[in-house]
This record gives sequence, structure tokens and C-alpha cells, in this order.
Amino acid sequence: MKVTVLVPTFRRPDDLARCLTALQRQTRAPDEVVVVARPDDAATHLCLRDPTVRGNLRLAVARVDAPGQVAALNRGLDAATGDVIAITDDDAAPHADWVERIAAAFSGDPRLGALGGRDWVHQKGRVLNGERPLVGKLTPSGKIIGNHHLGVGEAREVDLLKGANMSYRREAIRTIRFDARLRGAGAQVHNDMAFSMSVKNAGWKLVYDPHVAVDHFPAERFDDDRRDAQTLTAVRNAAYNLHLILRDHLPPLRREAAWWWYTLVGTRVYPGMAHVVLALLTRQAGAKLPRWRAVRTGAHEARRALS
Repeated sequence: MKVTVLVPTFRRPDDLARCLTALQRQTRAPDEVVVVARPDDAATHLCLRDPTVRGNLRLAVARVDAPGQVAALNRGLDAATGDVIAITDDDAAPHADWVERIAAAFSGDPRLGALGGRDWVHQKGRVLNGERPLVGKLTPSGKIIGNHHLGVGEAREVDLLKGANMSYRREAIRTIRFDARLRGAGAQVHNDMAFSMSVKNAGWKLVYDPHVAVDHFPAERFDDDRRDAQTLTAVRNAAYNLHLILRDHLPPLRREAAWWWYTLVGTRVYPGMAHVVLALLTRQAGAKLPRWRAVRTGAHEARRALS
């Protein structure tokens, strides 16, 4: 079984060098590493010419002209030749047995379409450590339970995977690509959710195994969806993406249940009316209402787009 590792990157050469160094140290070497980069990203191309960064990796560079993670990932899928395509971020460093575990999982289960694992998040000099048994689930209300960075226990089936650490059987994604309708100048939030749900809806198993692990060093994003402070445009785009995916992938009754749950209740990230009422009671409306308006605008735009 041939394993391709796919790494999209943009203007983060130090992070990319760490990622590729980790891939050099695998107990089971990847058969191919495809790095997707923009032609005008001079720092990345300089990094890739460094022989210590490339090491003994069978490295191919796929160039993509269009901005955004979706375009980069789709370009990488087209360039990859492996039976399994293992995707990680440029700011992640796979553990030494990452490729070995991925190859063993797909070899051992012909119905396995996608495999994800834990990303150990390094933030402000420490590792976010915790234990969550419930990972990668979409509740009947449409609420997303992620926790991929905190998952513990044995391998189990899930509803969705996280982009920093997810692998796909080529046969399962032969006709599936990352959704180009999703909004965002760079990260295009929830593209991993849409892709993994497409594979599950096609009848394949999605499995999360916390032992298939990477270290994740969340790096700067060069768009509105900054890790430290999202703009309201990024909030609106993320809400649009979320509701487009839910309406596209859920059956009619669950689709409507999700719409009304997010309208009336919502979450801290995607506040609903309950959050508005609480903000008014606690005199925090000035801070909360702009986000709520952006979320509801994006949600309504997604509903109209698929009406």
C-alpha cells in the first residue's frame, strides 16, 4: 500500500521545515510527500531547496495559482499518487509512527474510508492537555463536538475529522473534492468537516484513533480568520460555511432541526437568540450583538444559496 503525505503550505517556511523533518523520522517512510505551494511564495520555495529539509523524502512540489486552502488541497489530491493520502498542516509535526499506523489501519480494514487522530496542540509554551472520550460527533441538533486535540481511548467511528490530521483511501475520494463554494480568503473554515462528511455519506467508515498523532503548533494565518482575533467578515464566512455544509449533508428533518437550534440556542462561536438575551441581561450587548448579526447574516446567505 502506497502512502502519500499531503502538506499545503503558505509563507510559513520554519513550520514547514519542522513538518518535513518529522516526516524524515518516520518508522515507516512515506512513499511520497506532496507539498502544495503558491508560485509567488519565495520563502517556501527557498526552504524546499534546502537539502536538510528535503532529506531522503520522495518530495514533489505541486504549484497552485488560486488562493485559499481548498484550492491547495484539491491541487494536492490531483497530484498525489498514493493508495492512501495522509493530510497534515505545515504547522504540524507527525509522531514517528504516524505513517506506520495509518498504513496498518487502512490495510486491516477495507471499509475504512478515512482515519483521523489526535493533534497535540502546543500553545504559549505549553501543551493543551486533557481527556475527552467524545470526539468528532455531530449531535441531532447540529452542534459540532470536535475535541480532536483531546481525544483518548481506543479507535472508534466518528462523524467528522480535523484537517491537521486526517487520511483518506483513494478509492473513497475518487469523485470527492474539497468544496470550492466555501467562503474565506485563506483557511475556508470547516472545509475538513465538509470533506469528511462527504466520505461518510458515501458509505465509508470514518475512524478516530488518538494514537495516530501529530504535534500541532498553530501558526499565523494570513487572512481575516486570524487565530487571535477574527474579523466580523471571517465570522460571517464561517457561519455561511457551517450552514451550507449542514444543509447540504443532512437529511431534511435534521437539517431543519439544526437551523432552529442554531437560531434559538447556538454556541459561543455561533450565538443564537439565547446568547442575545443573556448579553442584554448582563449589559454585554455591545460586545456580543455584532458577532450575532454576522453569524445570522452568514446563515441566511447559506440558506438562500441552497434554496
